[in-house]
Amino acid sequence: MEVKVSMSYLDDEKYSVKNVSGNELVVDMYARDKKENLSPMELLLSAVTTCAAVEVVSMIKKRRRDFKDIKAETSGVRADTHPMYYKEINVKYIIYSNDLKDNEADRFISLALTKYCSVGSSIRKDTEVKHSFEIVR
Repeated sequence: MEVKVSMSYLDDEKYSVKNVSGNELVVDMYARDKKENLSPMELLLSAVTTCAAVEVVSMIKKRRRDFKDIKAETSGVRADTHPMYYKEINVKYIIYSNDLKDNEADRFISLALTKYCSVGSSIRKDTEVKHSFEIVR
């Protein structure tokens, strides 16, 4: 399956990207105090977090567990030298459920990040992806 996007220059550190459906995303690499949009590396963290979340929610619902909401906080530690890839990614999911068990949440998140999420599978093999979770009753 081929996936395509097109990119357009807006300025030296700002670009527009469109998919074949016409959805547009603006990306910039401005300094933190001038940020207007997400950077490519922030988008990578966002992509792995949301991709895995879709799978986690699906697994919770397939097991007929109560599901109200899911949120996440993700951080990454980058290499000090170029290409400054993520050496480590830490994802913490906050899952709102009355009956989800800790061992189920841990298993669902692990499977989502390592097996089912295509973004997670596309990350460098030497990047350590860690996860944690909190269940809110």
